[in-house]
Amino acid sequence: MLRDEIKLKLNECLKNKDKKSVSTLRLVLAAVKDRDIAARSNGNNSGISDDEVKLLLQTMIKQRKESADIYEKAGRLELLESEKKEIDIISCFLPKQMSNIEISEAVEKIIKETNASSIKDMGNLMNILKNEYAGRCDFSLVAKIAREKLG
Repeated sequence: MLRDEIKLKLNECLKNKDKKSVSTLRLVLAAVKDRDIAARSNGNNSGISDDEVKLLLQTMIKQRKESADIYEKAGRLELLESEKKEIDIISCFLPKQMSNIEISEAVEKIIKETNASSIKDMGNLMNILKNEYAGRCDFSLVAKIAREKLG
């Protein structure tokens, strides 16, 4: 399980006295635990799945990228570097992200397979893409590319 990998990496970083990695991984585990508690209160006794953990990690990366952009615009380079390090630490638990070209090709492929022809087919198209490429791409970018190709 993904959460076990994160715990192992945390223990390794503790032994190596890598303070930045330790604090970032503790934040990740705290967020996972928080989601587990919420899932249990909704009747899911096993907590969240690995796919949900991946989505959580993607959200954390997205938040850090937004912060990094703000820090860069404000000239806060030390905070920018800190955010970039956190992004690197978190992203090592996710599958390799697809490039814009790969995303565009995937969207075209699904459009052809489903014979999607208008924006009305967007919901079905996005569901298929999310099922097939979960955790491997930024779906706000996927939606933008799909809109361009369908519109």
